[in-house]
Amino acid sequence: MTALHRTQATKAQPASGAKPPFPFTAIVGQDDMRLAMTLTAIDPLIGGVLVFGDRGTGKSTAVRGLAALLPPIRAVRACPVNSADPAHCPDWAGITDPTIVEKPTPVVDLPLGVSEDRVTGALDVERAIAQGVKAFEPGLLARANRGYLYIDEVNLLEDHIVDLLLDVAQSGENVVERDGLSIRHAARFVLVGSGNPEEGDLRPQLLDRFGLSVEVRSPRDVATRVEVVLRREAYESDPYAFAASYGEAEADLRATILAARTALPKVKTPRAVLEDCAALCIALGSDGVRGELTLLRAARALAASEAAPQVTRDHLRRIAAMSLGHRLRRDPLDEAGASDRVARAVSETLA
Repeated sequence: MTALHRTQATKAQPASGAKPPFPFTAIVGQDDMRLAMTLTAIDPLIGGVLVFGDRGTGKSTAVRGLAALLPPIRAVRACPVNSADPAHCPDWAGITDPTIVEKPTPVVDLPLGVSEDRVTGALDVERAIAQGVKAFEPGLLARANRGYLYIDEVNLLEDHIVDLLLDVAQSGENVVERDGLSIRHAARFVLVGSGNPEEGDLRPQLLDRFGLSVEVRSPRDVATRVEVVLRREAYESDPYAFAASYGEAEADLRATILAARTALPKVKTPRAVLEDCAALCIALGSDGVRGELTLLRAARALAASEAAPQVTRDHLRRIAAMSLGHRLRRDPLDEAGASDRVARAVSETLA
C-alpha cells in the first residue's frame, strides 16, 4: 500500500468515532448509477442525478459513499456558503477571518417534511430575542453550495418545496424576502434524488431538472446477490478494516475524478458529434435543447475520465439512456420502456 493509500485508509476512521460509510467502489454492480454519480463529480454542470428503483438496491449507500470519496474543496473557514474567495462571502455573514482551508465536499440531506425556513434559512430568533437584532440563520441551501443536495424519496417531496428548488436550481441563487430580511446568497449544488417509482411519480418540472436519470434493479443472479451479502457482512463486522481494504480503489477513483476535471476543458467535440446529439434528440422527440446539452456534457465528462482527446459516438451511445430516458414524452402506442426506446433510437440513428 502506497503512502497515499495509507492516508486514505487512515481517513476511513472519523475522529468522532462514527463508523465510515460503505465505500463507493465496494458497491456491487449498479454500474450505471456509479457512472452517473462519477460524471457529476467531474462536471457538476451536468445537473444532478435521479436514481429510481427497488428498495434495498444501494441508492442511499452510493450517495453516502460518494460523499466520502469526493475530493475536498478550498473555502473560507467560517463562510456559511463555502465561498472560495473572501470577497465572495455574503455581507450578512460578517466574516472577519479570510483564512482559506480545505473542507469536505458538502453533501447535505433534505428530509421529507422539511419546512421552507429550514431549506432557505430564516430569521435567527434566538439573536432577535437576546440581542434585538435581525440576523439571518442560513438553511440547507447555504450548506449545500458547491456540493451535493440529496433527497431520498424525492417523488414524495411537498409541492411548495419542489417549486422552491426549481427556482434556486434555475438561478443558482437563494433569495429570502421575509421577516424583515432581504438576503441573497449563492446556492449552486448537484441535486441527487432517489425514490421508488411504485410510491408515486415525480413532477415533470423537477424531473427535467435532473441531468441524468438511472434505474436500479435488484440483482437477478445468485453470484451477485451472494457477493452483496458477503461485502455487507464484512462491513458490519469491521467497518474500519473494510473501508481500509478499499482505500486503494477509492484513491484511484478520486485521482481519476481530479485528472478528468483538469482535462475536461481540453476535450474536443467534433461537429459530427454535435450533429449526432441533435439527430438523436429529434428521433426521440425531445422537447427543447436541454437533452442535447446534457448529453454533450455527460459525453465530455466520460471522455475526460478516460483521458480521451475528443468525444466519440461510443461515448454518446454509453450515456444516451441516462441523459435522455427521463425526457421522453409518454407514447400510449409504444409499450417499450424509456431505456428500450432510447436504445432503439441509438441503434437507428448512430449506426
